[in-house]
Amino acid sequence: MGKRIAIVGAGAVGGYLGGHLARTGQDVTLIDPWPEHIETIRRQGIHLSGMTDEETCVVKVPTMHLTEVQSISKQKPIDIAIVSVKSYDTEWATTMIRPYLSAEGYVVSAQNSINEEKIASVVGWGRTIGCAVANNFGVDLYDPGRIRRTMPRDFNYPSLFVGEVHGRVTPRVEELRDMFSALDGAEVTTNLWGVRWSKLCVNGMRNGVSAATGMGGNERDSHEVIRRVVINLGGEAIRVGRALGYDLEYITGIEPMQLLAASEGDPPALAAVEAHMRKQTTGAARSNLQRPSMAQDMQKGRRTEISEINGFIVQKAKEAGCEAPTHERIADIVRKVESGELAPRPELLFFNS
Repeated sequence: MGKRIAIVGAGAVGGYLGGHLARTGQDVTLIDPWPEHIETIRRQGIHLSGMTDEETCVVKVPTMHLTEVQSISKQKPIDIAIVSVKSYDTEWATTMIRPYLSAEGYVVSAQNSINEEKIASVVGWGRTIGCAVANNFGVDLYDPGRIRRTMPRDFNYPSLFVGEVHGRVTPRVEELRDMFSALDGAEVTTNLWGVRWSKLCVNGMRNGVSAATGMGGNERDSHEVIRRVVINLGGEAIRVGRALGYDLEYITGIEPMQLLAASEGDPPALAAVEAHMRKQTTGAARSNLQRPSMAQDMQKGRRTEISEINGFIVQKAKEAGCEAPTHERIADIVRKVESGELAPRPELLFFNS
């Protein structure tokens, strides 16, 4: 019999993964706290779309409200629980699904930030796997039951990296890679922590900036002043990651040391990084509809992950004995925008101009 998969948090990422896994024949159940979202999927299926017409499909997939999860006790247990909730909801979501895992069942973190340690504190390290999305993976839950991909899908270029926390390649991560390969480009990584921090660098560069300014991805990276703030954020996060001993990988398609040099004002590096960022603002590289998840949260009046992204980088910087002042400044501004004390606008980040 096939593996039973539960998506705990069927938002943009979880809903996209779960919907496409169900489309490819996997036994998937979507679990989410948004009642209207779940009820819409029950009535109409989950509507998935992308930047090309052939990506559009409607998939019928079983769903559960949070209040219905206890019914799994009388059903087939969960073999793979993909946790895709906000980072601040990791512990309760993992605790909720833990009693329903099969004997060999495990939990996969498909989230922003680095949450494997939180998950392991609930289910143990042996039941914890990481899944990091690449820079070319952008999705948006824009209406109940409707999710769109806002960046090109290319099966020849990985969008999903799965890995064991110990770095070895195991049959279960290869199986997970094969499942994901049917819906997107996917690879097994032996450098989960390096991949995780490299993606955190990307989130730290983009999410808080868009949340504070109200800008989408293309508008943000096209802006002369804001783009420099983004580069400074990248450099600080790289310095922290190196201080922590991580083996960093390419960040938004840029070699880490080149991005670090650009943040420090090296003219050739800065020119190359800015040219790369401007190139990524074309309609072919990224839809004009693309907005980082934190900007989507801000727009919808939801709590942001600012403490779990930029705030997390600041926390780790202190642990490593270095500083991340731009991340600290961004975190403070976003919290004030989130509370209504400030209105989002680009001028909030003109502090380096």
